Amino acid sequence: MNITTENILLIGSILLFISVVAGKSSYKFGVPTLLLFLGIGMLAGTDGIGGIYFDNPKIAQFIGIVSLNFILFSGGLETQWKSVKPILKEGIVLSTLGVLLTAITLGTFVWSVTDFTIYESMLLGSIVSSTDAAAVFSILRSKSLALKKNIRPTLELESGSNDPMAYVLTIACLSLVVNQDKSLASVVPLFFQQMLIGSVCGFAFGKLSKLIINKIKLGIDGLYPVLVISLMFITFSATDFIGGNGFLAIYICAVFLGNQDLINKKTILKMFDGLAWLMQIVLFLTLGLLVFPSEIIPYMGIGLLISLFLILIARPVSVFISLMFFKMKLRRRFYISWVGLRGAVPIVFATYPLLAGIDKANMIFNIVFFISVTSVLIQGTTLSVVAKWLNVALPEEKKRITEIDKLILNMPKSFLEEVKIPPDSFSVDKRIVDLNFPSSAFIAMIKRNGEFIRPGGSTEIKTNDILVVLADKETDFSEVNDCLNKPIKAIKM
Repeated sequence: MNITTENILLIGSILLFISVVAGKSSYKFGVPTLLLFLGIGMLAGTDGIGGIYFDNPKIAQFIGIVSLNFILFSGGLETQWKSVKPILKEGIVLSTLGVLLTAITLGTFVWSVTDFTIYESMLLGSIVSSTDAAAVFSILRSKSLALKKNIRPTLELESGSNDPMAYVLTIACLSLVVNQDKSLASVVPLFFQQMLIGSVCGFAFGKLSKLIINKIKLGIDGLYPVLVISLMFITFSATDFIGGNGFLAIYICAVFLGNQDLINKKTILKMFDGLAWLMQIVLFLTLGLLVFPSEIIPYMGIGLLISLFLILIARPVSVFISLMFFKMKLRRRFYISWVGLRGAVPIVFATYPLLAGIDKANMIFNIVFFISVTSVLIQGTTLSVVAKWLNVALPEEKKRITEIDKLILNMPKSFLEEVKIPPDSFSVDKRIVDLNFPSSAFIAMIKRNGEFIRPGGSTEIKTNDILVVLADKETDFSEVNDCLNKPIKAIKM
């Protein structure tokens, strides 16, 4: 069956429906949801029962880039600065030096066991050098796995921020394969250019996006998430246009926005959470359709060998070297090594050699696909078991509820207090979003002139308003009063 304009919606919606329904019960059998989505795509493809013919790496790459925008942005929005700040150095080292060491270690191994040239080997190593944000975010959160100390923030920061490094290495090695006369030193400036411009643009667009979201008056709450989507794509494409790394830019932009007071923030977070899942399903279905299982079979032997080397040697070596100067217990280092999940991102990156038309492009793509599947299957299904074995998992009764969880789930607070606004209050004629309320409290209702108003971030406080404030603990109300009665500077990242 060929995909046409007339049947694409029917085919797509059926596959989406099957994925959602099947994914609901997948964990009862210990199968990661993402692997299930990939399997459904393969079954629907040319070699499967669906017989849908799809062999267009360019479209798959486009879908992959769009999907990664949503996945990384959603992950960034849910990244709490308070939890990330203590492990910022570890995360940055893992997402840069760790990725480089993984690429070099694995590339050297591939060069020694195959007939690949050194640059082709390094290209393969670069493609699978980063942990996959979609796999790490979805599996950790779907399993509700609570980990001791700062392990989980470290893993999520690494997976959310290391794709840019892998992307730069992939493009650099691909250019060396295509242009044999180029030297290794010639691609070094590309790395610094991509990372530096990406970082600066990410923070700049984050500040600009906050200003736009909070100052623009749309009048319709449902338009704010649409506005954020447009700002996300502008951040990515504008950064890429001037030679920076778009993936890094949107992640930094999202982390900044996720830790600021925004109008309709709860709506924005809920929508991006749903869109991230949608994009994960679409991405894995597309990649499942793109692959031809019959073409993978000849490479299963070498693929398994490379995959096991990556899981058992290359990843642990890169983690231990990267973290050697940080104080961390041995079992935590081992667990971080184990959560080196490869998923859709390496498969998306593997489409670049296909489009470049290099000799071993098909072989690289099939090996990368096999590595991703085995990684999710072996590592993804054993995260909980290994966490308990290494004693890094928190008991069920000690699992923490984060502020993001409270915001998305709309969990109730424990204490309520009414606060009347006097005429001389600092908060008069100020919008709620500009008051920098503590994250542990919020205004549930405003009583004004005998009527109750449901407040939003753009709601302005008026003289004699009675605010119904909910908070986690009684001491939070002193912070609330400070915010209402005197200006508090916004926390800067």
